This record gives sequence, C-alpha cells and structure tokens, in this order.
Amino acid sequence: MIERTLFDADHLAFKDAFERFVDKEIAPHHAEWEVQGYVDKSVWRQAGENGFLCMTMPEAYGGALDDKRYSVIQMEVLAAGGYSGIGFGLHSEIVAPYLLHYGTDAQKEKYLPKLASGELIGAIAMTEPEAGSDLQGVKTTAVRDGDDFIINGSKTFITNGWNAGLVIVVAKTDPSAGAKGTSLFLVEAGTPGFEKGQRLKKLGMKAQDTSELFFQNVRVSADKLLGGAAHLNRGFIALMEQLPWERLQIAVTAVAAAQSVIEQTVAYVKERHVFGQPVASYQNTRYTLAELQTEVQVARVFVDKCIELVMADQLDSATASMAKYWCTDLQCKVMDACVQLHGGYGYMWEYAVTRQYADARVQRIYGGTNEIMKELISRQMGLSAR
Repeated sequence: MIERTLFDADHLAFKDAFERFVDKEIAPHHAEWEVQGYVDKSVWRQAGENGFLCMTMPEAYGGALDDKRYSVIQMEVLAAGGYSGIGFGLHSEIVAPYLLHYGTDAQKEKYLPKLASGELIGAIAMTEPEAGSDLQGVKTTAVRDGDDFIINGSKTFITNGWNAGLVIVVAKTDPSAGAKGTSLFLVEAGTPGFEKGQRLKKLGMKAQDTSELFFQNVRVSADKLLGGAAHLNRGFIALMEQLPWERLQIAVTAVAAAQSVIEQTVAYVKERHVFGQPVASYQNTRYTLAELQTEVQVARVFVDKCIELVMADQLDSATASMAKYWCTDLQCKVMDACVQLHGGYGYMWEYAVTRQYADARVQRIYGGTNEIMKELISRQMGLSAR
C-alpha cells in the first residue's frame, strides 16, 4: 500500500503517546461507559492534563498551537479503536475553533483555557426536532430585551450535550431574515431556563452522551453573543465557514474505522475454519477483502489530500462534501461486508466489528446527510433543481 507522507516524526511520537493514554484511561472503561450512556468527566480532565485537548489553540489559551495533523491522529486512533463515546474531536476541533475565530477577546480568555484543561466540556446545538441538515430551518429564537437576549427553543441529537458545561446555541435573532438572521450564543450549564433532557438511546455510539436540550426564557447578557455586536445576525456565515473542516473530520474517522475493521477481519478469517479450511482460503473472502482494501486506500489518499488543503486553508465546501459522503458510504459498505465475513459472531456485541458496524450508520446522517452532500456538490457543478 502507498506509504503515508502526511505525518513526520513528531506526529508519530504524539501518536505513540496518545495510544498509551487511550490504553490506560479509555480502553478499560469504554464498555462500562456504553452501558451507562456517557463518558466519565474525569477522562476529560485527564486528557486536559496531558495536553490532549484543544491542541491547535494558541498557547495563550492553553493549547500548543499544533497543526491539525495532531488532531487528525487523535481522531484516527479513537475511530480505529471503536472508542466512539469520546467527544474530543467535536470539543477541540469544532467548539473551540468557533470561539477562536469569532469570539471576542474576553470570550476567548474566559472559555478557551477551561476547554483546554477539560474543566469545561463543549457542545454545539444546531439540530432541532424539525431542522437537521437544513440549518436555515432553525426555529430557536433569541429576542433582544434591553441589554440581554431571551432564548426559547429546543435542540436534539446534541453530541456532548449531557456533559457539556458550555453550549454554542444556534438561534434566530431576526426570523424574518431567514439564514441572514441567525446568531450564535454561549450558554453555560446551570443558566436558569436551560435544561438538559434525556440521554438519547441510539443504535450505536452508546457511550456518547447525545441528548436533548431545552431553552425556556433563558436570559443571557449581550456579552454571550459569540463575537459580540459585530456578529449579530452573522451566525450562518460562521457555520458555513467551519462546515468543510467539520465534514472532513467525519471522513477522517470513516476511513480510520474502515481500515481497522478490515484488519480485524483479515485476522479473523485466517483463524476461523469452515468445512475444514480457513475462511481466508475461499476466493470470495480474498476478493472481497482485496476490493475493500483497494477502496479504503483510494479514500485515504483523497482524505490525506483534503487534510493538506485544510492546512493551507484551501478546502472548499464541495470537496469536503465529496469526502464526507463518499467515505461514510464506503465505511458502511466495509462494515457490512466484514460483519458478513464474521458470520454469526459478526452479530455479537462482544465483537468489535459489531459495535463499529452500529457506530458507522450515523456517519451518513450527521454533519449533513449524504443526500444533502450530493446536493451541495451538484450546485458547485452548476446544476440546480430550479
């Protein structure tokens, strides 16, 4: 296979250190966290103490100003191991960048160090019961009342929602303006009127504390508007600017998980015997795995190129959409084929392939459904349904 040139010696040393952290602090507990439906907050503080949170943030805010390849390594290690309950990626590479790129100096100074230390866990509340991929359909409102804003609405499917100490809330500040009337607000856990609903029971990602959030007359001061007055009604622009990197992160995890499951399956079919010979000896097995490995290799080359584009600030929305949709479709294809090659054991929760099969399905939904990705790509090609 093609040797990856994306990482240098420092990146590989970081990978070794993070894998040791995972083996010690995450692997022994993840099954328990799947049962309880959330990850213990202590692992967040341990990650912060070891410098594994908000690594790409400036040192002044508790980060290390590392390039995004360090975060990519972290995402790949967690995805390959099937540790889907760990929401470090969203916390460090979605929530924190919103603060860094759009927050006021006071907002950055207040929140970023706490996110980097693990004292605060971050979430972003976009999706609503009637607004998923179409963010223009958000119904949550934030109405000006003197020096404050009053937030009303509800959110659902919020990753890190149960543990979150800080939530970036997408709300309409001018409903008559459509997408141009959207703003982002910083809402802390414990704010009167802000309630966390039940932890949602999902097909997969069972240790991930996905939850509902409710906002009933939540009063926040104007300094909780992300970016301050200059960013009033500019939230949709910020969301669109950050989505390419967010969607590429999904593609990164898809490829890493697919590669891991192929390797697990290769080991399994060598050991498992059917009709007196290893499953690996059958042509169907060998050809199936050869085809899957080829496609995953193609995906990895494409994703690595997209990572290079992100680092050069050149990744466009259409290309990110291609990576997100194609890699997650491939991930689900790989998972299904590898479950089949495991036979009955592929349906047993104790096998990693089974859990990763269940975890994979949502990848084609969140971050914008794959159907929406195709719509965005077609628009970039000059095609329109209208």
